[in-house]
This record gives sequence, C-alpha cells and structure tokens, in this order.
Amino acid sequence: MKTVHVDTGKPYDIFIERGIIDNCGEYISKISKAEKITVITDSNVAPLYQWRVLNSLEKCGFQPKVHIFKAGEESKNLKSISDMYDTLAQFNMTRKDLVVALGGGVTGDMAGFAAATYLRGIDFVQIPTSLLAQVDSSVGGKTGVDLPYGKNLVGAFHQPIAVLIDPDTLSTLSDKFICDGMAEVIKYGCIKDAEFFQNLADTNALDHIEDVIETCVSIKRDVVNRDEKEKGERMLLNFGHTLGHSIEKLCNFKGITHGMAVAIGMVLIAKAGENQGITESGTADEITAVCHKYGLPTTDKASFAEMANAAKNDKKASGNSINLVLLNKIGDSFTQKIELDKLEDFITT
Repeated sequence: MKTVHVDTGKPYDIFIERGIIDNCGEYISKISKAEKITVITDSNVAPLYQWRVLNSLEKCGFQPKVHIFKAGEESKNLKSISDMYDTLAQFNMTRKDLVVALGGGVTGDMAGFAAATYLRGIDFVQIPTSLLAQVDSSVGGKTGVDLPYGKNLVGAFHQPIAVLIDPDTLSTLSDKFICDGMAEVIKYGCIKDAEFFQNLADTNALDHIEDVIETCVSIKRDVVNRDEKEKGERMLLNFGHTLGHSIEKLCNFKGITHGMAVAIGMVLIAKAGENQGITESGTADEITAVCHKYGLPTTDKASFAEMANAAKNDKKASGNSINLVLLNKIGDSFTQKIELDKLEDFITT
C-alpha cells in the first residue's frame, strides 16, 4: 500500500491499494465516529461497487444508505444537489455523520459540495473509481457544480477526511475514460516534472499505474499544501483548463469529456506560448505526441473567438482579466494575467 499525507488546514491521508474498496469500512472506522453514512454514487458506478462498499460499512457497524444520480456531466447541477440534500435530511444525518463519494470526478465534486453545505459542513470520504478522479479531482478539496454559464461556478473548498484509491476499479473503465484521466496525468508532467513527462512518452503509463497515481497525487499534495485556497501556485493545476472549460461549455457539456477538452486546451495554450516567444519551441509538438499516444484529441472545431468569449465566465477570471497558465518549457510553468478582450489575439497570434 502507498500512503500520501496531505497537510492542509484539515490534514488527511490518501491510501492507494488494490482491493481497498472491500475494506473501506475498516479505514473509515479508524478516522470517524459517524453512525450513519450516505454513499453518493452515479448510475454507472452503483451496479459495480455499491454493494461492496455497503457490505464493508455494515460489517464495521455503520448504518449506510445509498443515493444514486444519473451518470454524466449534465447531472452536475444544483437540482442534483437538492436531491442529495433531500436524501441526507430524510436519513436524519447529523454533523457527526459522513458522506462517501463513490465514483468519478462528477460524483466527487457534487458529493463533496453536498457535504460542504449540508448542516454547514459534514465530513466526507473520497473513493474515486475513475482515473481522472484518482490522479486529480479527489485530492485537494475542490467541490462544486456547473451553471449554464460555465463549469464549476458554484462550489466550496472542503477537504475530505480520507481518499481511498483502488487501482483495480480502473479495469472496468472503457478506453474513453482511461484517455480522459490521462489528460490530467500529462498535465502534471507539463507543469511540474519533465522527467515524469518523458516517462509517459517512453513507457505505457498503464503498466505502472500505481506509481503514476502516486506521482500525480504527490505533486498535487505539495501544491495544495502550499496554496490550499488557490491564491497563487495552485492556479498552475489549471494548465489547459481555461480553453478546455470553454470547449466543454460550447459543447453544452456533452459529447466531449473533461480530459479531452483539457488535452486540446494544453496544446492550444502551448502553441500560443510559442507564438508569443514565451514557450520553448517544439513544446506543443511534444504535448501533442503524448496526447495522441494516449488517445486524446488535440484540435477542436470551435473558433478562437468562440473559446475566448466562453472564457469570460470562467471562474479564474478576475475583473476584466484572467490568469492563464503558461509553460517556459515542459516541467516549468507559471501564470500570466491576460486582459479578457485580448485573449483571442493572444491565443491566435
């Protein structure tokens, strides 16, 4: 088993172990005095894992209940959160009780937000079952939902009390969702670790996925420890996300996964950096090659004007400007403030 300790205002551990999903009750019983636990999951994950989780929780003396919502980014809205509140209230959950987020990034974001706001905040545990959630979204305490105006516009910082990662759950994912998660893996190499990026290019990441997961969550842990509320360095974790979120919005959050959109965003912003004389020449081609290796797209039909306009409601916008994450070279990233009315020119020059 691999353990990564996160030392935020509310410290917690990330446990990476094959089969941990069947022992989740034991881990939770060591860190929580909850009596009732609501397991929040989606319609795709529930048939695969809900009974294994519920059985483990019951064996350890908890009273578990499950709440299932329709799978997909389209469900990541305030109506779904309201439905979760109804379940928590009807179950008579108290402040000492607990929510378990069982699923991918959408589940973790929404279950975490429900936990952050129900009774002004109750504990929750992340059990991520997708690659994207295991390497990225389950760690760091970002929770929230989308609005029609943009992605993750409503949310809260609410750290879990533990993250239990079972790499065996990846065996049930389609190639599409493995690719989806690999975009975030590639991101970590781009912003912080050139050697890791090269390793992704030279080997098959899936052959040593536990090490890959540990590397990604360790990088994120270090960043979050230094900047929990995204006032500075944590913004680097948004590399490729500004344009990626614009692409998702332009598609009405349908037909393209988050990881696919981020892959396109990483390549486009690297090209823009090269054209501006900021980013080392050839960087965009390197990112493109690795994205293609893992089945990710690097172009989109949306125009630069459409992307720039969609970015106006991005949560990273501040006044009339937005913080873009740029690269000097692979493994060396920084943020630069760009005026929103100049964003189109910046990415097309």
